[in-house]
Amino acid sequence: MTHVTSYESIQVDSLTPHIGAQVSGIDLTDELSNEQFSEIYQAWLDWKVLVFRDQLLDAEQHKAFARRFGTLHVHPMQHSYGGDPEILRVKTTKDSKYTAGNGWHTDVTCDEIPPMASALYIKETPEHGGGDTLFANMYLAYDLLSDTMKSLLANLTAVHDGALPYLGNYKVAPPEGDAYPRNEHPVIVTHPESGKKVLFVNSGFTSHIKDMHPFESKALLNMLFDHISKTHRLTCRVAWQPNTLTLWDNRCTQHHAVWDYYPESRYGERVSILGNSRPNASLPKRAD
Repeated sequence: MTHVTSYESIQVDSLTPHIGAQVSGIDLTDELSNEQFSEIYQAWLDWKVLVFRDQLLDAEQHKAFARRFGTLHVHPMQHSYGGDPEILRVKTTKDSKYTAGNGWHTDVTCDEIPPMASALYIKETPEHGGGDTLFANMYLAYDLLSDTMKSLLANLTAVHDGALPYLGNYKVAPPEGDAYPRNEHPVIVTHPESGKKVLFVNSGFTSHIKDMHPFESKALLNMLFDHISKTHRLTCRVAWQPNTLTLWDNRCTQHHAVWDYYPESRYGERVSILGNSRPNASLPKRAD
């Protein structure tokens, strides 16, 4: 579905008809006016993924932009990485055993309240290309399911386990002594701002569905994971250049950082914004 919002202070050019847009006519090193921020916020809700190119940001400017959206999130394993607790450094080199995000996932859904957004600023890209990030629209992933499948999923709850990326995707033991969050979320959630339904399971963190036999849970989750990874109409592709910042709505997207550039390197810094509430199957009732 093509969006029809008009913007006065920024230019917004779509990447696909339903997810992803490039924003120009803005310098994120400047203090944004209320009008500029309001239009960026609306574009973020409309397109779910926004790409800002040629932004010469230092760490404090990166965080200042993210803070316009809310309180910054601290990754549960940040103490293992060191440095600024509000910045997650994402670096892959020829010596890396794995790369963060190399598989479809939503950021840190193992938290009780996952981040509502992430802003990744790429500083170094592979010399000979590669290292794109794919994003998928989880509104559309839900909409494409049959009514029968939607009914089945509507009352199910899934477990999201913070140790799973290491054991499942990276095939390495988690850092010794770390305690990983583990939380339960509905399989189908309602976006707190758009009111739309979202498919909310991901192969990065979702370990199983409650109250099902293991073989039932595995079969159902694998079907949903395949639906996300193989339905290409869900996706847009962000081709990184140095000094590109991409902001995504973590409540209704998944992403996959493609590791197709070995033995070359890629480096970026991610800042995430804390969500306002736990993922819910329905919108909370308003007090009269």
